[in-house]
Amino acid sequence: MPTIKPRTILPTREEDAAITKAARSDPDARPFTNAQWAAVQRQGLGRPPLASPKRALTVRYDADVVEAFKATGRGWQTRMNAALKDWLKTHSPTQVVAHLGPPPPLSE
Repeated sequence: MPTIKPRTILPTREEDAAITKAARSDPDARPFTNAQWAAVQRQGLGRPPLASPKRALTVRYDADVVEAFKATGRGWQTRMNAALKDWLKTHSPTQVVAHLGPPPPLSE
């Protein structure tokens, strides 16, 4: 049962009966039966899951690279993502490692 907010005024039994009677006499209002309520499935809240969700992570870029993308206005991160995707169409991360060498080991 949901929690009722403070200062909520509930109808009396008589008022509730009058409301219910008026609703049932409305030809356009058909109340659900108990079987219909049992068949109701709760919809998920919020947005549906993405087929390809993005991942949040922390990366570091040179200041001039970030400023160049930020200078393009709102949506600069989306454009940066698109530029990286476009780059991946003609390059592979293994080519970068072969060209630049492996990353330095993580310090503990």
